[in-house]
Amino acid sequence: MKITTLILLPAFCLLLSCNTKTAADDSAIHLNGSWKLVAGNTITKGVSSTTEYPKDQQMIKIINDTHFAFLNHRVNTTKDSTNHFDAGGGSYTLKGNQYTEHLDYYSDKNWEGKAFTFTITLKGDTLIQKGLEKVENENIDRIIIEKYIRMK
Repeated sequence: MKITTLILLPAFCLLLSCNTKTAADDSAIHLNGSWKLVAGNTITKGVSSTTEYPKDQQMIKIINDTHFAFLNHRVNTTKDSTNHFDAGGGSYTLKGNQYTEHLDYYSDKNWEGKAFTFTITLKGDTLIQKGLEKVENENIDRIIIEKYIRMK
């Protein structure tokens, strides 16, 4: 009986250690998935403007373990090349609630190669990101706040 206990006890402890989550695992932000932008606010030189995405535009962001991509277009346009389609993507880093997008692909080369850091909060299926969007060659220096919902 003592030998059985000596063999089973370490095996049981090993099994438990494989399935144990830490507090850090529980608090990690899991961004993987497809996200629909539902509200956007831009603050430039203290002046705020809001975009009603479901009404005027549709935008989604797709995030996997290492990269992100976004697709954006206006809703009510003609069915030709004037639909103002926009897209971009690249790699990202996530440290705590600091999410940094490294824009590797974009139609406007002035934006490529830039990093944009956001503070993010994730509550259920709602993702909010807030950060500075600054591109000197485009004379852009603004705070953006975007609210996404997870697509199912």
